[in-house]
Amino acid sequence: MSDCIFCKIANKEINSEIIYENEKVIAFKDLNPRAKMHFLIVPKKHYETILDIDDKETTEYLLKAVKDIAQKYEISEKGFRLINNCKEDGGQEVMHMHIHMLGGEKLKTTIL
Repeated sequence: MSDCIFCKIANKEINSEIIYENEKVIAFKDLNPRAKMHFLIVPKKHYETILDIDDKETTEYLLKAVKDIAQKYEISEKGFRLINNCKEDGGQEVMHMHIHMLGGEKLKTTIL
């Protein structure tokens, strides 16, 4: 989608602090962090919500990104939180599927 900010980041049309990339997924630092470490993990292909992902490979690459990022930033031992907001009532603000990954500190019960 030509007006989607996450598509533009994935296509490197907008600069972002990219922390991870594989064939299907890109991850970058959130501009409004809610924790010491707050990353967004985004499929490069535009899917509006998690419900729209129609191929197993994208799901596998998303989960691989989570594991790789947790290891890279050494948060796999103490823990982290994953959040996916789905559609308007679920709190989704950018209509391109994305996973928030928060960690690097003891997280409060409610963060977003």
